Amino acid sequence: MGIFDRIKNAIFGEAQAAPAESAETAAPVEHTTSAPAASAAPAGLSPASSASVAPDAMAATPAAVDVSAIMDQAVAKSGQKLDWRHSIVDLMKALGLDSSLTARKELASEFNYTGDMSDSATMNIWLHKVLLKKLAENGGTVPAELLD
Repeated sequence: MGIFDRIKNAIFGEAQAAPAESAETAAPVEHTTSAPAASAAPAGLSPASSASVAPDAMAATPAAVDVSAIMDQAVAKSGQKLDWRHSIVDLMKALGLDSSLTARKELASEFNYTGDMSDSATMNIWLHKVLLKKLAENGGTVPAELLD
């Protein structure tokens, strides 16, 4: 698992823990209520296949995750004064992840950074912007001012 996956899982996993439990309890109800409607399946779909399509389609569209709220909670839990909105190091620290230069260089490699990795200030600014864009592309709601 790469560093981006760890960051994404730390943010999205926290946000989706409760909804995932309620979706699991709702799934059997959907199967039960969709059984009578299965006889009206479109041509080419058997009743069994149409019943199995609905839960998968719902699982493929996760609710948006409020990255700002999750990160603000993570900072509060950390007990440190961290500026995740402007610092990749603080963002990673807030999530309890390794924020070392080595870890950030690994993340830069994952994102295909072509700049000078020994210029950590420039790399950190680039990483922060790209990370927030990637989180938004993966279902995170990120404030517009952080995506510029």
